Amino acid sequence: MRSNEVSGSTLAYLGDAIWSLKVREYLIEKGYARAKDLQTKSVKFVSAKAQAAFYYKLEEEKFFTEQELEIFKRGRNFKSDSVPKNTDVATYRVSTGFEAVLGYWFMEKMMDRIDLCWDKVKTMVEV
Repeated sequence: MRSNEVSGSTLAYLGDAIWSLKVREYLIEKGYARAKDLQTKSVKFVSAKAQAAFYYKLEEEKFFTEQELEIFKRGRNFKSDSVPKNTDVATYRVSTGFEAVLGYWFMEKMMDRIDLCWDKVKTMVEV
C-alpha cells in the first residue's frame, strides 16, 4: 500500500507510532528507566503542543518539501470527532499534520527524512 491510498488520518495514526518509538528509544538511550520519568519526558516530544511547535520551527527553516507540505495539509485538514482536552483545535490539527508527514515518510520508506527530522527536533528539547 502506498501513502496516496490512505487518508491523512491514517498517515497520522502511523506517524504517531513512529514518533513515539523514536522518542522512547531516545529516552532509554539517555538512561531513563523509571516509567514515571519516561512518561514525563516523553510529553515534551509527543504532546500536540510540542509537535505543533516542532512543525512551526521546521517550517520556518524551510525543512519540508512541497510534497511534504501537501501531506501535512491532508493530515491537518482531517476533521476529527474528538480533540484532546489539553489543547485547542488548531494546535491539534497542526500536530496531526506533522504526524501525517511522519507516516508518509515511513510508508514511502524515507527513513532518512524521519532521521533528519528527529535529529533536528531532539536538539529543540531539553530532557
